[in-house]
Amino acid sequence: MLSTADRSRAPKAIVLAERWRRYRRDGEREVRDQLVLAYSPIVKHVAGRIASRMPPHVDLADLVAYGLVGLIDAVERYDPARGVKFESFAGLRIRGAILDAMRSLDWVPRAVRDEARQYERTSADLLVRLQRLPTDEETAEALGIDAEELEALMLRVANSQMVALDQPWGFNGSDTAQTTLLDFLPDPTANDPAEISDNADLEDRVATAVTQLSGREQTILALRYHQDLTYAEIGEVFDVTESRISQIHTKAMLHLRVLLGGAAAAEV
Repeated sequence: MLSTADRSRAPKAIVLAERWRRYRRDGEREVRDQLVLAYSPIVKHVAGRIASRMPPHVDLADLVAYGLVGLIDAVERYDPARGVKFESFAGLRIRGAILDAMRSLDWVPRAVRDEARQYERTSADLLVRLQRLPTDEETAEALGIDAEELEALMLRVANSQMVALDQPWGFNGSDTAQTTLLDFLPDPTANDPAEISDNADLEDRVATAVTQLSGREQTILALRYHQDLTYAEIGEVFDVTESRISQIHTKAMLHLRVLLGGAAAAEV
């Protein structure tokens, strides 16, 4: 026997199915707009999650507007024959549209990006030479700056972070890395055993790399990604400022990229 909630959802599903049939048959813009309106809550959900990790000046309304472009694209491109739920397909399109739009605005100075790349290259060189992650003092000396300047550099990089799916991940010894975050995302349409094995291997590599971080960095990552605490909340745990937690988090993520990149190079 259907519950009240199931009975209320059934008519909506029937209406949506009929709209999809009409749109695939006739391609009417009016029907497309009805579908976009019906699925618009997905945009608000995705935009809200992205906004929660963005600087305060990022306007949620702007993210929703960018996401609507992705939703329209998803409706126009969706092929139910592929067996993928529209919600999953649209979620990726919406997220991609938002990140593409924000990246096109790119407010981060080139000098800051250059500093981040230089930090990664230096850390990678020291990792190979020392066979461990370098200390802040060792990194600062290799960069030719003092501890105070290194802390300021970390703050600049932390304030510029915005992850995009085509952002290089790992270090391959050149200015342009071939591997991106997108390469680590599972394909929702596939169930390939080889892919499952690769993902398991990646998880093992990440877990191993995390153990090489300092205890404080491991704890901050655990609180951020397992407990879903904000920087401010983590700062209360450690009795330090939110910006200090942001600096440590940024350094931990850069160290992980160096460690994962070094592990990939060692396998070649």
